[in-house]
Amino acid sequence: MTAPGEPAPARTAAPRDARPAGSRVLFTGEQIRAAVERLAHEIRAAYGGEELTLVIVLHGGLVFAADLMRRLDMPLRVGVVLASSYRGTATRPGDLDIHVPPSLDLAGRHVLLLDDILDTGRTLARLTDEIRARGSRSVRIVTLLDKPGRRAVPLQADFTGFTIPDVFVVGYGLDWNERCRNLPEIVALGGPEA
Repeated sequence: MTAPGEPAPARTAAPRDARPAGSRVLFTGEQIRAAVERLAHEIRAAYGGEELTLVIVLHGGLVFAADLMRRLDMPLRVGVVLASSYRGTATRPGDLDIHVPPSLDLAGRHVLLLDDILDTGRTLARLTDEIRARGSRSVRIVTLLDKPGRRAVPLQADFTGFTIPDVFVVGYGLDWNERCRNLPEIVALGGPEA
């Protein structure tokens, strides 16, 4: 504790040892901020000031959603859904579990489904079907990352930050065994160069 009148000790940056050994940075925090700003501009232009319901896929979409929605100066409602296909230390998806709260009112609304990454497409395809079944006026998809080399269903995002090769990525909300979500950049764990 600092005594009255003494200057507070300088704060240092968080240590980078939280980044997995052998990983490499694909996108810096600065690059991500620029992509989020570009996406916000594209979304505002696409909806022309109409009210939007942003549906966030938990947990990976949280960081991206927090940054994006603060740049959407338009009427905005927010809801969340839970979807998971990775278990423990897996780097490939398994069985898909989704939960859309019954209280999420989407009837007659423009819905923008937000996720951290479009990989196989199975999660977002199922969620899109569920949102349409609830009577949405429209549904579009925004993802920070798109990994087209892994696509298993014919699905494209309407708004995408970056396209990446088939590498496992963490940081900025994406995790490996619930770790690394807090990294300010996106890093690849092995695989080809981006």
